[in-house]
Amino acid sequence: MALKSIQYKQHTFDISYEIVNPEAQIDLIILHGWGSNKNLMKQSFSSYMDGFRHIYIDLPGFGNSTCSMALTTADVARIVELFMIHINAQKDIIMGHSFGGKVALVLEPKILVLVASAGIYVEKPLKIKAKIALFKLFKLLGLSKFRSLFVADDAKELSEYMYQTFKNVVNDDFSDEFSKYEGRALLFWGKEDSATPLSSAKKINELIKDSTLEVYDGDHYFFMKYAADISKKIETEFLKSLGH
Repeated sequence: MALKSIQYKQHTFDISYEIVNPEAQIDLIILHGWGSNKNLMKQSFSSYMDGFRHIYIDLPGFGNSTCSMALTTADVARIVELFMIHINAQKDIIMGHSFGGKVALVLEPKILVLVASAGIYVEKPLKIKAKIALFKLFKLLGLSKFRSLFVADDAKELSEYMYQTFKNVVNDDFSDEFSKYEGRALLFWGKEDSATPLSSAKKINELIKDSTLEVYDGDHYFFMKYAADISKKIETEFLKSLGH
């Protein structure tokens, strides 16, 4: 594990990262999802794709990376971009799982790999809407100390900066951004995913002009079981992009 200090908007972010196959010429940036860290992605993919220099990053506020201000998805992408400049990494291929998928999209790589990506707004169930309305009422009455009873599991135990970041990013609708992306996109999805449902995958596949969708058995973390197959498809696609 290594650390790089990045300056952004007069704040310092220590970004933790790990590089696998450091001598390889093609960069593969791998970004984890919300509440996760680089180790989960490394555990899944580091044994494959030997021809690429894998760069596993802890996003700000996750794993061993620090966060000292509330961020938007665009802020996170800019911090990753500044980090990439520091280590002289190119935007050849960027893979993102869940929240990391939105960050990968904003970075506009040549090949975008979306693994159960967030970014399509999904209407909340009535139960959740009622919970939000009740919390707003409690807040109005000065009872926001009961916040922990209302926040999503993904937001519990977060620092104030990360809780604000969660609120900033959780309902992002990136439909426009997906439709404007001009590179090649590979979409990999779990059939039983309830966090980012298959309907989101189908919509993203329609929005991105040059994209393919592969569906696997499994939930939001299906890729841990199918990393070998996903890796093979990424390698094949990269070779095609070179005209081989």
